[in-house]
This record gives sequence, C-alpha cells and structure tokens, in this order.
Amino acid sequence: MTGARRRLGALLAVLVAALGLVLGGATAASAHATLEGTDPARGSVVAAAPGAVTLTFSEGVSLAADSVRVLDPQGKAVDDGKPEHVDGKSATARVALRSGLGNGTYTVAWRAVSEDSHPVGGAFTFSIGAPSDTSVNAAAVQGAEAQGAVAFAYGTARTVAYVAFALLAGAAAFVLVVWPGGTAVRGVQRLLMTGWVALLLSTVAVLLLRGPYERGTGLGQSFDLSLVRATLDERIGTALAARLLLLAAAGVFLSLLVGQLGTPQPKPAAPEPADDPEDEEEAELRRLERAAAEAPQRDARLGLGLAGLALALALTATWVGADHSAVGIQVALALPLAAVHLLAMAGWLGGLAVLVVGLRHGLPAAAVDRFSKLALWLVSALVATGVYQSWRGLGSWSALVDTSYGRLLLIKVGCVAAMLGVAWISRAWTARLRTADESAGAPQEARADESAAVGAGESAAAESGAAESGAAESGAAGGGAAGGGDPARAAQLARQRALRDRARGERTAAGSPARAGLRRSVVVETSVAVLVLVVTTMLTNSPPGRVAQAVAAAPAAPAAGASAAPGRTEELKLPYDTGGRTPNAKGTATVTVEPVATGPNQVTLKLADSTGQPAEVPELELAFTLPDRDLGPLPVTLQPQGTGSWTGTAQLPLNGMWVVSVTVRSSDIDQVTATRQLKVGP
Repeated sequence: MTGARRRLGALLAVLVAALGLVLGGATAASAHATLEGTDPARGSVVAAAPGAVTLTFSEGVSLAADSVRVLDPQGKAVDDGKPEHVDGKSATARVALRSGLGNGTYTVAWRAVSEDSHPVGGAFTFSIGAPSDTSVNAAAVQGAEAQGAVAFAYGTARTVAYVAFALLAGAAAFVLVVWPGGTAVRGVQRLLMTGWVALLLSTVAVLLLRGPYERGTGLGQSFDLSLVRATLDERIGTALAARLLLLAAAGVFLSLLVGQLGTPQPKPAAPEPADDPEDEEEAELRRLERAAAEAPQRDARLGLGLAGLALALALTATWVGADHSAVGIQVALALPLAAVHLLAMAGWLGGLAVLVVGLRHGLPAAAVDRFSKLALWLVSALVATGVYQSWRGLGSWSALVDTSYGRLLLIKVGCVAAMLGVAWISRAWTARLRTADESAGAPQEARADESAAVGAGESAAAESGAAESGAAESGAAGGGAAGGGDPARAAQLARQRALRDRARGERTAAGSPARAGLRRSVVVETSVAVLVLVVTTMLTNSPPGRVAQAVAAAPAAPAAGASAAPGRTEELKLPYDTGGRTPNAKGTATVTVEPVATGPNQVTLKLADSTGQPAEVPELELAFTLPDRDLGPLPVTLQPQGTGSWTGTAQLPLNGMWVVSVTVRSSDIDQVTATRQLKVGP
C-alpha cells in the first residue's frame, strides 16, 4: 500500500503542477463580446462634429452610466447623458455629444458587460476637421481588465461558491439517499452548516466585488452602494439576489433535515421464525406494525428529498443562467445539461466529503456500497454532459491547443480521469470493506460458542469434583469460580476487563485496514475534485474556444493609437547644422514612421552628433505638413526615451506627399530646420 500511496501522491502533484503552468502562463481572457463597428469610424476624420457616438457589438451587452465616455484633446468629457441601446437593440450602445465641439482628435473609451456576464472594454479615436495632439493616453483608458487584487478576490469567491454548493447539495443528498442516520453525526452536521455558511458568504462577496471587477477599480469600491445597485440591475446581479433568497430557504431545509432524520429511531425487534400458521399470522402482524412505525420516517425522507431537489435545481439555475450556457448555440439544450453537469459534480464531491467523515463514525459497509453505485450514475451523467459542453464550447479540435479555453479543458479532463482512477481504487476498497464486515460477526460468534463450551466444561468438572471429593471440595470449586472472594483477585480481573475494553475501543476508532484504506483513497479523490472545481471556475472566466477562434479569424479592428491600414516602416535621415560651436550643433536626425498610413502613426526621432553619439539639445520640434491640401504643420508631441531619443504619435488624416520637418536648436541663438518628403498612401 505504501507504493500505491506514493503513486497517488505523485499523480496529485503532477496535476497541481500542470494547473500551475496554466495559471502562470495564461494571459487575460479575451472579450466575449467584440466591438464590430463604430460611428464615427475608428481612426476616421469627419468634417463636422457628430451628434452622438454609436457602438455595435457581436452580442448583447449591459450598459452602466459610464459605459461610454468621449474625451476631447485636453482630456475633458464631452459626452452628454447616459449611454443607451439604439432602438432597444441590446448589441448596440449610443451616447450623445455636447454641441459646439471644436476640431481635433477625440478619444472614445467604452466598457460594458457581455451576455455571459464578463466585462469587456476598449478605446478608439476619431478626429473632427483634422487630427491633433491629445493628452489622453488611450492605452490607459481602454483596459477591460480588473485590478489584480480585485480579480483574485473575485475569482476566489466564485471558486469557494462552487465548492460550498457541492458540499451543501452533495452532503444533503448523501444523508437522504445513502445514510439517513448520518444527520445525527456531529461531523456531518458541521459539513452541512459549513457548506451553507460558505455559500452565503461567497455569494455576498461576489455581489460586492462585481462592481469593482467590471469597472476596473480597487477593493475600496467594494462597499459602494451605487455599484451594488448597478450590479443588481444586471443578469448576474439578479442571479446572485435569487441565490441569497434560496439560501434563506435552504437554512430552513437544513433545520428540518437534521430535526427529522437526526432524531434516533427505535430499532424494530427482529422477527422470530414461525413454526405454525398462528405464528405466521403473528409475524405478519409484527411486519405491519414495523412498517407503520417506519412510515413517518420514510414519508419525511421523501418530502425532504423532493424539497431538496427543488432547491438544488433552483440554486444551479443561478449559475447556468448567467454564464456560457445562456448564450451561443443550442441554449435550450445547453441550460438543462449544464444544470445536470453541476448537480452531478456536487453529488459526487459532496458525497465524498461525507464519506470521509462517515468512515470515522461507523458508516455501514452497506451505505458505502450504495454510494458507490450512486457515484457510478453521477460519473456517467458528468461525462455525458461534459462531452456535450466541450463540443459546444470548442467548435473544433484545434481549439484544444490554440485557445486558453481548450488548454484549461485538457487540464480538467486530466483531473477527471485521475478522479476516475482513484474512484476505481476506492471501489476495490469498498469490496474489501464489505467482505470484512460480512465476516466480522463469524469470529465473534465462534468466540462466544467457545466461551460457552469452556464454561460448560468447567461446570461439568466442578460437578464431578464435588461428587468425588465431597461438599468441601465442591465449596472450594465454587469459591474459585466466584473469584474466591479475594479482593485483590477481583481488582485484577477488573483491570484486565478495562484494558480489554480500551483496546476494543481503539480498534473500533481506527477501523479495519479496509476502512482506513478506503478513507485515504477518498481523501485523494476529494482533493482532485477540488482541483476540478478550480479549473471549472477558470473555464467560466475564459471565452469559449468557438468564440475565441471566431474573433481571431475576423479582420483585426484597429486599436486605439494604431493605424487601421497595413503599412510599412519608413526611416528618414535628416542631416542638420545649426552653425554653432557646441558638439550637438551638427549631426543627423533619424525619423522612423510606422505604418506610414492615414490615421495615427508611431514616430521615433533620434539625434546623433557628428561622431555618431546620441546628442541632447535644448529644444527639438517635429511636424508634418501636406502642401497640396494646405494642411499643417501638424506638430507631434515628443516624449523623451533616453539620451538622444524621443517618441510620439503623428495623426495623418490624408494620403499624399507629406513634408517632415525637424527643428533643432543647439543653443540660445543657433537653430535650424531640416526637411524630407514622406509619401503616405498609394
């Protein structure tokens, strides 16, 4: 068994390591709803100020008061009013703009919640009249990701909620179906209460953290009642509120469960064999009395079972109704199968937890055998529904390795396969436990018969001795049987009985080798099941492989601060000489432009002196002019990136032959402007 235990430990370590690799190497989940179009178009230049900004998404989104913000070149908000859906279409968002907007580049930052309850966000720019410099950092306002601490706390709370539900629902199902007497065991009662309390607290935590998680704020905003109120207006907020109400009903259910089934029931007398018709009638009467005495317990189990099933289904709906199952293809089929999948996992994991406790508190082998048969059906349902969910989420075999969803799914499949392997070992221990319990009574009966035979032999010997030796010897024999009335002898016998009783109690507490082996196997199985729930939580936070591949196959939309058109990288060499005598008065300015297309272009400017070393100057200017359209000069705001190096963004609204000018001032009076032409467009 030591080798098997080492193999189980090694298997568990491999699974944890694989999960750690996924956690460490996984990037942030991409958006589940994608931005398909905007009006004005991203990166475009419009002649007149629009009255509103409209966004179109790939699926429906929920909007908050600040879901769409429009900022002018100085970073001031110019949106007017709350965003709303266009003509009631949930896949759109529109926000009005203030009147009298001036020319320049405007930044649109948006953030919403997709139908599967995941936050999405981004940013883009458009220009009125002509592009201009802007003080808005588009990369800083476009993020859809929550802060690290908020994301970790939110994910942890969701994982705890899954585990708590499995513990609560699975433990209740175990005592109703497999071991009704378990409700009287203090350890089982603690499991039920732990599951209920943990689910209640984790649900409240998810509700409080949802607002900061969606909006990318810190933990300090968790108790902002306005954010909580906004969360309650969303689909996931409605589901969380319903879960809290159902947990109140679940608290009443647990009190009835423990009160009804936790009360010790009198054991019915064993039926006596009947030798004549009158005895048979009496035996039938006793059977009817026994059935009548058991009827209240049976009816209570049936009523509690139906109520518990209804509560479990309703609690399951608070997950599947606000996650991947609620969107995509075959929603009508995906919702019930997802509920069955979650209930099967809860029955298996929660039952394992009760099994671990029960094996320490006299759980009968018959109950273990019943759970083993029930677990077989649960695993079958788990595998069948899991295969369907995998097909629905992946869409193709390549998504298994090309998407984070597929890689997580492979980890989950590996964990489930490990659980099945450990479950097979547990079934073998269950068979040994059943055999050990069936044979446990025989040695006890043999020892009782042997003791009776010895007692009978001693009595016969005493009678024979009494007949041959007389009354005195008979009295002596009788005194020996009674302990001779010696107090020391009586005390010694009492100590021996106490030691024997203590040893018997220790053996009972430790259990048979089969019971101990089964307990170790179930602990490993439960540990792997917890890993499965952790991976399941990560899967619900990742876009399905089908969606991720569709987004990757779609034409890439231009991001904020980048050109929409494919282009090239152009490097311009501009020699300069300010006429001064300082080392930086003469050299070369190198301007790199990418992608040399209409819209925003990334510009890098480097200065080198006559010896080729990086040069610093008191003042440096870079501008673009389009003489054919009398446009410009358009200055570029330069940010220093080290000695002799600067970067910036040039907004080039039109195709044509642009003139790039670099003005270098090497001293208070020495200055020169160097120019080169740059062709943009075909």
